Amino acid sequence: MQTNFTAEQLEDPDNRESEKILRTCVHCGFCTATCPTYVLLGDELDSPRGRIYLMKQMLESGQKPTPEVVKHIDRCLSCLSCMTTCPSGVHYGHLVDHGRAYIEQHFRRPWQDRLARWLIEHTIPYPFLFRLSLIGAALARPLAGILPEKLRPMLTLAPHSVPGPSPINRPQVFPAEGERRARVALLTGCAQQVLAPEINEATVRLLTRHGVEVVIPKGMGCCGALTHHMGREKSGLAFARNNIDVWTRELGTGGLDAIVINASGCGTTIKDYGHMFREDRAYAEKAARISALAKDVSEFMATIGLEPATADSDLVVAYHSACSLQHGQRITTHPKQLLARAGFTVKDIPEGHLCCGSAGTYNMLQPGLARQLRDRKVANIERIRPDVIAAGNIGCMTQIASGTAIPIVHTVELLDWATGGPKPKTLAECGL
Repeated sequence: MQTNFTAEQLEDPDNRESEKILRTCVHCGFCTATCPTYVLLGDELDSPRGRIYLMKQMLESGQKPTPEVVKHIDRCLSCLSCMTTCPSGVHYGHLVDHGRAYIEQHFRRPWQDRLARWLIEHTIPYPFLFRLSLIGAALARPLAGILPEKLRPMLTLAPHSVPGPSPINRPQVFPAEGERRARVALLTGCAQQVLAPEINEATVRLLTRHGVEVVIPKGMGCCGALTHHMGREKSGLAFARNNIDVWTRELGTGGLDAIVINASGCGTTIKDYGHMFREDRAYAEKAARISALAKDVSEFMATIGLEPATADSDLVVAYHSACSLQHGQRITTHPKQLLARAGFTVKDIPEGHLCCGSAGTYNMLQPGLARQLRDRKVANIERIRPDVIAAGNIGCMTQIASGTAIPIVHTVELLDWATGGPKPKTLAECGL
């Protein structure tokens, strides 16, 4: 694709990077077939190719984005399915991140949109505040009809009850059982530790049982994914910078063989820290080192090997491959192989490449499209009649659970149970 950036514009490193990405695109249109919003809406401007043209024009002009452009960029899920399909290697993810940051800098949104985004930025990344907001949402649910329209999806998605804090998420070291094979830091996350603390608990049990020492470092926080992908660049980089400092200190004291992440949306962003800080002299090298150490929990377990199953199970598992895992990190086989080794019958979900509609904050900011994608995903899952759904991302789990009675658990919960841990609470409550 031909570009028309001025020499002055190309002095900006983000414009230089975006120009390289744009020049890679040959506008073949292969991406349209796997783009969830294009599949739903059939609008070229709601396809990766259409959005690439919009962002090209927006960035080259240097002008204020129009509401029409913002609408179509906002509708992108950042699922990165287009990157899996693209034969030319266009890094659409970096381009759309730049486009969103540009929009945040040059476009003033309507007040309801600004309020919704402010609430997301100032609650979800902070476990204590997020817990309070969920309790508040439960109390406010009867008043949903009189609240601003943009806030109502948050009330709909909020759980009716919130589990108590888990002691697992405090700074500490969990020693390996038997001979130590590795030492890792575990990202405890923000939303996940509030919504489903059992995921981190199962992860620690699984890792220590396999000879891995697990460190919960002091000062760790949100990975920055939520705000980064909303275009709130300053906020996203601040979260990332904090974690880079925390993990770098841990590297210099006890050492780390990996940074294990059990929320794939977080993992995709942490693996991109090297790119995010590429122009930062103080952080570029440290960020690249941290990105190289980041491993999804399934990726790490596939490396060290899963112990033979100690519990017999005839459960049929529908494996939902989160977009951030299959498209963002290109991890597709490890989770299924681990589940099969653990004794479960694993089934692929039809149209498994299409997003469930969660996509970080998407189901709060684009609830109509998110609901359509959820219903399509649930229909495909129910078609294969599984006993349980397994996924590797809390956002997907929350989204899918809101549309089906089939229990959904994290992959590590099943692996933990199969190798000696307790039965996942969700399955026990369903009588499975």
